[in-house]
Amino acid sequence: MNQGNEQKDELQALYLKIESLRNNGVKMKEIADWLDIAPSVLSSLYTTVLPNYIELSKTHPEEEALDSALMTVNNISKKRLLSQAQEMLLRLKDMKEVPIEPPINDSSILRLMDEIRQSAGKVEAIKGIYTSYSLSSSSEHLKMEPFLIAPREDHVRIGRISAYGETQWGFGIMPDPQNFHCMLNENQAPQLTLVTFYLQIPFFKSPRQLRGLYIGQDYNRNPVARRILLVKESESTGMEDFLGRASGLIAPGELTPEQQAYYDYTCQPGDCIKMCTVPSLHMDESDLIKEKKMLAL
Repeated sequence: MNQGNEQKDELQALYLKIESLRNNGVKMKEIADWLDIAPSVLSSLYTTVLPNYIELSKTHPEEEALDSALMTVNNISKKRLLSQAQEMLLRLKDMKEVPIEPPINDSSILRLMDEIRQSAGKVEAIKGIYTSYSLSSSSEHLKMEPFLIAPREDHVRIGRISAYGETQWGFGIMPDPQNFHCMLNENQAPQLTLVTFYLQIPFFKSPRQLRGLYIGQDYNRNPVARRILLVKESESTGMEDFLGRASGLIAPGELTPEQQAYYDYTCQPGDCIKMCTVPSLHMDESDLIKEKKMLAL
């Protein structure tokens, strides 16, 4: 076996072992403590570097795949990963798993899990790489972020590269032909900051645009709902193609004519609904009046 295959097998085994521990109830912090590494490093390794490397290595040389996977994070070096992978794997083999909990018997949760699996076969018309456009939380700029809709064997993988260069992952559900729901984590595991998207699916064989709404949090963790537009860039769902896309904020004075139309659609009054934290709550209608006054300031 050559060195490239050994490297791939070792890193894949490391990913599968972490996944097995996670699936059997072991927390990310516990795994990080066991390996004596920072939780943020383990999170980057498990949620970004290793899955991207495994996916890219199917179609690219091992070294190129690993280099591309590592480009998406800034807290893991190639030299350190390769020198410590074998030791980490050996240490994890000695880590005990938490006893498996009884099977889920809640019908609503089971239905949701089943819908996640079935959706993988429903998104052929909308799969691909998009650029999403929406209003920035911190300014009047147009936010431009690559967005991936990629069917997998048992789910629809959703990816987004934030305007600040952070790669985020989630899943999608398509309960009917006209609606597609996405959910992703804006944070790194074990932290969970959910963002949800509701997209309307037009009756086209391969629509160029998807319009919808999404709900996230502002910098003070207040809910914000915004209009969003997805413009298709490619039918590809390749990881390298997606990860190589640019993201960022575009000032109103720097918009192209096409981007101006996107800005006019997503960044006008009424395209964003905000909430704020009201001090000294009374739990009556006065709180509602106070919040609206605060938002108007």
